[in-house]
Amino acid sequence: QVQLQESGGGLVQAGGSLRLSCAASRRTSSGVTMGWFRQAPGKERDFVAAISWSGGLGEYTYYTDSVKGRFTISRDNAKNTVYLQMNSLKPEDTAVYYCAANSRYSMRPGTQDWSYDYWGQGTQVTVSS
Repeated sequence: QVQLQESGGGLVQAGGSLRLSCAASRRTSSGVTMGWFRQAPGKERDFVAAISWSGGLGEYTYYTDSVKGRFTISRDNAKNTVYLQMNSLKPEDTAVYYCAANSRYSMRPGTQDWSYDYWGQGTQVTVSS
């Protein structure tokens, strides 16, 4: 079992920035995909970004259209941690952000929540106008 712990959420004004972190308790395989999803009140959980890597092979990232150019997903292998740098935040980015992971390497990281095996508890991001 892998535990994921998110941190970095909070309240920020529109146009501001936040960096979310997701620390994994351990790695289960050489291939890993980690992603971020978000769920706004009364809405379904939606894909935000994902990153997939495996040893010396290429790293692949994927973003939903609404965050391209504003959000950046990155990783720190030594810390088993993935980050989501969020810039130019908008009120519509307000949501609970969840970290997710699976033990698969993919050139096209999954965008559906069923493709992930492990989930964090979520961290609240609130963007005021």
